[in-house]
Amino acid sequence: MTRYIAFLRGINVGGHRVRMAHLRELFEELGFENVSSFIASGNVSFTADTSASEEVRQRIEAHLGTRLGYDVPVFLRTPAELAEVTAFRVPGEATQGTSDPAHYVIFLHEEVTPALRSALADLESETDRFHFAATEVHWLVQGKLSESPLFGTGIERATKGFRTTMRNLNTLRRIAAREA
Repeated sequence: MTRYIAFLRGINVGGHRVRMAHLRELFEELGFENVSSFIASGNVSFTADTSASEEVRQRIEAHLGTRLGYDVPVFLRTPAELAEVTAFRVPGEATQGTSDPAHYVIFLHEEVTPALRSALADLESETDRFHFAATEVHWLVQGKLSESPLFGTGIERATKGFRTTMRNLNTLRRIAAREA
């Protein structure tokens, strides 16, 4: 049995509303156990009888697409992988600026490519900085996310061609603590 955390893109945004109780039921329909959700933005923990994460991801995406009627990209991490994501420390993070930057994690299915690194590096400014892990991008925003020139379409253009979803690091830390 393998424990997973699924981060779903497009849940309860853009006119797609799904009650968390219904979302948990959809995961249970797939035979997953110990299903729980965390806040209404598409974070679902569950246990599967396989460690084949790519197979699990594809099963979830197909099932949600059929049952909800629209494409729902799914990003899976095990509790250990999520612990690594939340333990990531940006070099010099504690000494940057006068206030702590907002820290977001952009999840990808595949490893960060040189092209994506380059595209995001070109967008760096005093407001926005990027740091890269294997399948995540850590985005530090000085000030509020909504005040970043990359908020919304800017980051979407930079990551075009990559399936992504994003979460605030504080949210991820709370999920990781629940799963520890």
